[in-house]
Amino acid sequence: MSVDWLEIEKKAKAWTYEAASLVKKSLANPIHIESKSNPNDLVTEVDKAIESFFYHKIQGEFPEHFFLGEEGTAEDLDSLNGTVWIIDPIDGTMNFVHQKYNFAISVGVYHEGKGMIGLVYDVMNDELFHAIRGHGAYINNEELVPVKERPLNESIIGLNAKWLVEEKNPYKNPLKALVRDVRSIRSYGSAALEIAYVAADRLDGYISVRLSPWDYAAGIVLLEEVGCKASTFHGESLDFLTPSSVIVGKPQLHKEMVSTYVGEEL
Repeated sequence: MSVDWLEIEKKAKAWTYEAASLVKKSLANPIHIESKSNPNDLVTEVDKAIESFFYHKIQGEFPEHFFLGEEGTAEDLDSLNGTVWIIDPIDGTMNFVHQKYNFAISVGVYHEGKGMIGLVYDVMNDELFHAIRGHGAYINNEELVPVKERPLNESIIGLNAKWLVEEKNPYKNPLKALVRDVRSIRSYGSAALEIAYVAADRLDGYISVRLSPWDYAAGIVLLEEVGCKASTFHGESLDFLTPSSVIVGKPQLHKEMVSTYVGEEL
């Protein structure tokens, strides 16, 4: 039986806008904050509520589909068999808490391991980056053109500068060399948004030492539709079940960053 991905995307969009409305309403009240793996790994009751919202919507409409999310709403998966929704209810929770800005809802839908739908919604800017496999990528229904390459010394990449000073970070020296050679770096504090910015030609590349699948699953669908590349630091395919280093960029820039910098020095 064929799958109507246009119809699934339509529902995913509607749920994303509804979830965003709930997030905005929550900003009017005090937010209860907890930490997870470390004091800077934050989670709020809003993260948990939005993930639960998506889970129950999906279960009600598509009971045969599976769910992978950050906040533990559903049981862990050991494969991407079937159709799997990979969701980060609020990507950029620290921004959500501190700035009430620069955070996103990230929704990726994968089928038999392939990304079919990617939605990254910048809630406060009302920008929806969206794509269906083979149908192009868009911002609020305006199609994104295939990206244009820039040489590395004219490129701007997304990178958390804190990694450059962490003594125990094995990637510190390669990243320092890369930062030295590119035009500039930016850090927006939301992996989903920064990956979407690469697809939209607002950044040329993005690097993270460690991300979880829900951080990048939706963004990868966007990237593929505009000809960008994504991999681990060693140029290997990303795993959508376990955390990974992530490096994304326009094809030539991605190749150069992997081969000249992080890939060979580790």
